[in-house]
Amino acid sequence: MSNTETEREAESDAADSLITTDVETGSNDRTATSDRTAVATRDLNVFYGDEQAIDDVSMEIPEKRVTALIGPSGCGKSTFLRCINRMNDMIDVCRVEGDVEFGGKNVYDDDVDPVALRRKIGMVFQKPNPFPKSIRDNVAYGLKIQGYDGDIDERVEDALKGAALWDEVKGQLDSSGLDLSGGQQQRLCIARAIAADPEVVLMDEPTSALDPVAASKIEDLIDDLAEQYTVIIVTHNMQQAARISDRTAVFLTGGRLVEYDDTTKIFEDPEEQRVEDYITGKFG
Repeated sequence: MSNTETEREAESDAADSLITTDVETGSNDRTATSDRTAVATRDLNVFYGDEQAIDDVSMEIPEKRVTALIGPSGCGKSTFLRCINRMNDMIDVCRVEGDVEFGGKNVYDDDVDPVALRRKIGMVFQKPNPFPKSIRDNVAYGLKIQGYDGDIDERVEDALKGAALWDEVKGQLDSSGLDLSGGQQQRLCIARAIAADPEVVLMDEPTSALDPVAASKIEDLIDDLAEQYTVIIVTHNMQQAARISDRTAVFLTGGRLVEYDDTTKIFEDPEEQRVEDYITGKFG
């Protein structure tokens, strides 16, 4: 079989898996190199009623890298992030046009199950949102409702280790997740997101509600996560984007993607004057 045929089969398998909520017991085979695309948008437009939030955005996000989305408040970066795993479906007035491609398939096709999609594209929100359950049950929650029949305790331990939290909580797994500090709660939410073994992790300003020490731990964790997952992060913190990301997308007013390039290029030699003005604090 040729390499092209093998790649087509792999893409077909990935697309088919978005149409089911079945949980696989094995881990994903993440052997792709950085030149592969994890998520791509084509002519993406998003409206809230008559108001346009995203204006004709096309971009390719590389696999197993950290991509930062930056821009002033109201520029559409969080809306763009939520399009990737169809979280905007929960907003009645939201309308999405164009394509968001993942695994060789448009995630907005009628036969895509959003629940299955969100298992493959996990999300961490701005404020830590642990459930009023034990630490163990927080991490295992998604696995249980999806009918996972493997060793849940092992999966919980792996996820907590992956979120750099295991050593701090391994003796108190039956304690409430709400008893943890803010930074620990956010890492607990990251553990919950990666417990289902996703391919992509979306993060919407995950450190904005944390103190500098806790934020630094999350940044270190993001760097580790990128070895296994594609990480896409929205941040208002320009220094954070420069520190942790490989690629940076700059959204400005009107939901337009103004520039998208390697992070070093964006911060040291942007093509657009508007981007330089934003990064240097002249507006935004």
